[in-house]
Amino acid sequence: MNLRLAACLNLNDFEEQARRRLPRPIFGYVHAAAEDRRAHDGNQRAFSKHRLLTRVLVDTTGQSSETELFGVRYAQPFGMAPVGLSALYTYRGDCVLTEIAARRRIPMVLSSSSLIPMEEVARINPNAWFQAYVPGDQQQMDALIARVLNAGFRTLVVTVDTPAYPNKEAFLRSGFTSPLKLTPGLIWQGLTHPGWSVNTFLRTLVRHGLPHFENNYATRGVAIIARNVERSFADRGNLDWTYLARIREKWPHTLVVKGILDPRDAVQARDTGADGIIVSNHGGRQLDDAVAPLDILPEIRHACPDIPIMLDGGIRRGTDVLKALALGAAFVFLGRPFAYAAATAGRAGIERAADLLSAEIKRNMIMMGACSIEALDQSCIRPAY
Repeated sequence: MNLRLAACLNLNDFEEQARRRLPRPIFGYVHAAAEDRRAHDGNQRAFSKHRLLTRVLVDTTGQSSETELFGVRYAQPFGMAPVGLSALYTYRGDCVLTEIAARRRIPMVLSSSSLIPMEEVARINPNAWFQAYVPGDQQQMDALIARVLNAGFRTLVVTVDTPAYPNKEAFLRSGFTSPLKLTPGLIWQGLTHPGWSVNTFLRTLVRHGLPHFENNYATRGVAIIARNVERSFADRGNLDWTYLARIREKWPHTLVVKGILDPRDAVQARDTGADGIIVSNHGGRQLDDAVAPLDILPEIRHACPDIPIMLDGGIRRGTDVLKALALGAAFVFLGRPFAYAAATAGRAGIERAADLLSAEIKRNMIMMGACSIEALDQSCIRPAY
């Protein structure tokens, strides 16, 4: 294990390593959050409002972190959330992530803003999930759904919390632009980060050509440096519940709606045919001051007790995972931590991040006297103040 990776003792440590390894604009894309970062920071602070109860003299010999979701038995109660541009953090990032997820028996959600064709990812991991930013044009939407189905995906995650572009302030401060512009600043960042330039960017360029947005539509999207990148994504402000109903008609397998924060929307999503919901504020990237997913989770769980309610946002520790499960989440997803881990050390970084989180969950469950994920409920948790 190299020194950079050995220095990562928990998920928080990967962020600083990624900051050093990635060019500033690329790191800025992952790190970005809306405006004053209150939603982003609030996601993590929400977990500090709760404390876990320990139990003693409990035989936990047969302890297991396995859990079932949509009829599949997963080895851990966490998965990899969709994060765009993963192939810019490490070489063929989405392929590496999904391969590790398949081997470890945890779900990986492929972002529609990926730079690798969905078909390639599905061949590596037939059990991967696909996350879609549904086009506002109904014909394009139908064609995209048909492509996802033909690729072999059986779980479709529809993200619904991006009707408008967020404030670009964070991108502007870091130097990230969309389209990606080869400015003197970006070139200098490439020269001063030779490990990334050679092992990720140039390697991709030589072997696969200029990266394109591959999965936003039924056909290949534009290159990351194309001038019409932003315009090609700006067509979702007209979406309403009839679009989700149409997706339900077209999609014969598991349908998950991601980006729900209001219990009324959760009920609407369920009644429109969603098989599950991911409570999320997009990692604090959309609306600043948006409620933290963990804070609203119990209300949504109460409103929709009959379908799996999942959560992402702010999870950095095994205790965070257990708190979410105790408050009613059926499963949790992590985005930035796995992106930072991939940037830190590629495959080895992702493996170490999964190892660290898995070990924390196992150790903490034993101290709580919980032999199974099913044993976690509100009796295990108390308010911190």
